Amino acid sequence: MFRTALRNVLAHKARLLMTVLAVMLGVAFVSGTLVFTSTISDAFQASSQKGYDNVDVAIQPRSQDSHSSAPGAAPRLDQELLDKAARVPGAASATGTVSGFTAIADKKGELIGDGFSTLGGNYFPGKDGQDARYPMRGGTVPKGPHEFALDAHTADKAGYKVGDTVRISVDGPVREQKLTGIFTTDDGTVAAGGSLALFDTPTAQKLFATPGEFSEIDVKAATGTSQTALKSAIDKVLPKDGAEATTGKQLADDQAKAIAQSMDGMKNGLLAFAGIALFVGIFIIANTFTMLVAQRTKELALLRAVGAGRRQVTRSVLLEAFVVGAVAAVAGLAAGIGIGAGLRALMSSTGATVPDGPLVIEPSTVLASLLVGIVVTVLAAWLPGRRAAKIPPVAAMNSVHATATTKSLVVRNTIGALFAGAGAAGVLVATGMDDGKVVMGGGAVLLLIGVFILTPLLSRPLIALASPVLRAFGVAGSLARQNAVRNPRRTAATASALMVGLTLITGLTVIAGSVQKGIDKLATDSLKADYVVSMASHTSLSPDVAKKIAGLGEVTASSPLRHSPSRIGTDTAYLTGVNGRDFGKLTRLDFTKGSLGDLRGGRSVVDDVTAKEKGWQPGSRIPVTYEDGKKGTLTVSGVYQGNQMINGILLDNATLAPHQKQITDMQVMIKTTGGPTDATKASLVKALGTNPAISIADKQDVSDGIAKMFNLMLNMLYGLLAMAVIVAVLGVINTLAMSVFERSQEIGMLRAIGLDRRGIKRMVRLESLVISLFGGVLGIGLGVFFGWAAGELISGTLSTYELVLPWGRMGIFLAMAALVGVLAALWPARRAARLNMLAAIKAE
Repeated sequence: MFRTALRNVLAHKARLLMTVLAVMLGVAFVSGTLVFTSTISDAFQASSQKGYDNVDVAIQPRSQDSHSSAPGAAPRLDQELLDKAARVPGAASATGTVSGFTAIADKKGELIGDGFSTLGGNYFPGKDGQDARYPMRGGTVPKGPHEFALDAHTADKAGYKVGDTVRISVDGPVREQKLTGIFTTDDGTVAAGGSLALFDTPTAQKLFATPGEFSEIDVKAATGTSQTALKSAIDKVLPKDGAEATTGKQLADDQAKAIAQSMDGMKNGLLAFAGIALFVGIFIIANTFTMLVAQRTKELALLRAVGAGRRQVTRSVLLEAFVVGAVAAVAGLAAGIGIGAGLRALMSSTGATVPDGPLVIEPSTVLASLLVGIVVTVLAAWLPGRRAAKIPPVAAMNSVHATATTKSLVVRNTIGALFAGAGAAGVLVATGMDDGKVVMGGGAVLLLIGVFILTPLLSRPLIALASPVLRAFGVAGSLARQNAVRNPRRTAATASALMVGLTLITGLTVIAGSVQKGIDKLATDSLKADYVVSMASHTSLSPDVAKKIAGLGEVTASSPLRHSPSRIGTDTAYLTGVNGRDFGKLTRLDFTKGSLGDLRGGRSVVDDVTAKEKGWQPGSRIPVTYEDGKKGTLTVSGVYQGNQMINGILLDNATLAPHQKQITDMQVMIKTTGGPTDATKASLVKALGTNPAISIADKQDVSDGIAKMFNLMLNMLYGLLAMAVIVAVLGVINTLAMSVFERSQEIGMLRAIGLDRRGIKRMVRLESLVISLFGGVLGIGLGVFFGWAAGELISGTLSTYELVLPWGRMGIFLAMAALVGVLAALWPARRAARLNMLAAIKAE
């Protein structure tokens, strides 16, 4: 039986090629994902660990509560503590560091880097006047408030040389700094493609912290002193509540753990799509082995007749599947390694911050790829093998087993109806629940399984709808319709592979389009402001920006938004400061109780969710402990409907500012005389110094930004789901090719009675088109249903959510399904037309 199984694998090389490709693609996706995420994770970890090479013990502010990590909180590490740390037994040196966001403009005035990858810090010279972390490649170290040094990578990329004047921004206002030095560094941010600017320590402290204080103190151990021993010595000189010491090894381990966790989301997302591709591949594998077993029914029956048992027959089929799965898994692993390398190169080419490092292929990746390929193939082949073994030899010889019994069809349809009904009910019930994600997910799975089971039943009436169109193609069209419904199970398995991909694509498109419309509507409904000014990095703005804006002649109203931590009773809450005089001119809030009124003094307004939780009404008095520890009382003047843009406790900045340790703005809303015009925007840009770090966005810009984000996400998902569609194409080709082989005698007879080669080709193409469109209609229908259901859950958190059916894209998806059918039929149709009619008539 072993030799027989191997002979069958080698005898059906062409037929099994599509199955190998289907498994290979799924395995390639799995192995490619694991290689890519392992490579990126290892590169980031190696890069981050370089930053701790000169750190044996780090002293950092102790995070006691939310106040210490709140916006504007200043570090509490001063020069006195730095000197104490440098004098402890076992310490070779101590370095005080401060850092923060620093936007650097290139020679065209555009921002170099992106977001948090553009950093600034301090150059901390040692006894020799040099900072060992940053060796100077050229020029001198920065001295004074108008000088700075730049990393060599960024300087080369931007074309800057020592002596150039460079425009930079830390918190909004543009600063023109003289480039006095260019340095090299192993800093992880720079290695990952970011930028690093260095200032002298007093300047950096003023920009990023508080004069005289550091955000971290790094201590280097003397020769022969361990990190643990040094930490113990430093612990003795630390203030009880202000700081804590951590070894460099612990920091590196924590960083590595954080990087691994951050990669888990990407890995799980990519593996989910790999699972989808494999799930689709299961239909093809099961379909292929079902047809292969059916074609060899008499051969298997003869084996049974000469003494082979049922288990031997089943094992022979599973052995074939094992060989196919092993070959596909090895090929998929090799292809996956290439995919992993390609994805990394793609990320680097798009400007993403990816550090250099070797391609990482872990043993677990190899093992997982082999197991996935072999297990999926063997499991998919088990049912056809078991079914073949149960056929009595005499019945197989006479082919009386070919038609499914009425009982088996009734049982199948009953089970399918139960699954589909339970799944649909679960999805519908979940739409009315506050947190119905789990219920909806379970219901969606049940519904999909139910539809899979019912697909043979659904194929006849749905394909019958195409009869009027097919009749227009004459005999070829009629034969195509009959062939499509001749074996409903095979048609269903083929169409289901395409259905899965289109269900996901359609559902995601409906959800993304609807959420985008809801957020767009939210921005339009909530804001009356013409522009919103913020940092491009989403960090805090200097209050100088709001002052400059308020003084512009074309600005009629403006309001900075400021956040400050506070305590209300025993709970921590963030207060949002606004310009009480102009806030009503810049926003459009719906008040359920009270009104905005004159938001001055101790008056405040609260969103409806917070008011309900606290039991507050207009007139309620709120005892508050501000950021500086002083106590006060706020009076609620109104309760408004909060949303994703504006929520929480709002009060006048004049009331909040005296209690803030460091005043920073998150954004500034503006109303202008000319409204949102290109001329007005250009005037604002010029007034703010043509600053690359500052974003000036009108409502259309906000909408375009949202659209860009969702389109990018959708395009990524489309690219990933294309894998499932490619596998589905292979399934259609596979089914048609084997169907042509099975019907060789029939095709020969059709040729003999007058159907020419063109008619044969047309018959096979139309059959493929009908099957593909059947799968496409089911997939789009299910996708719309799931998209609507998911939207009902989203509408609970996004009040402006509105269902949007992307008719244009759904039309494209249906056309894509038709194209799949046409392309998949090219080779099988050509093969059918080239059959020798006499040889085909004599075929068994």
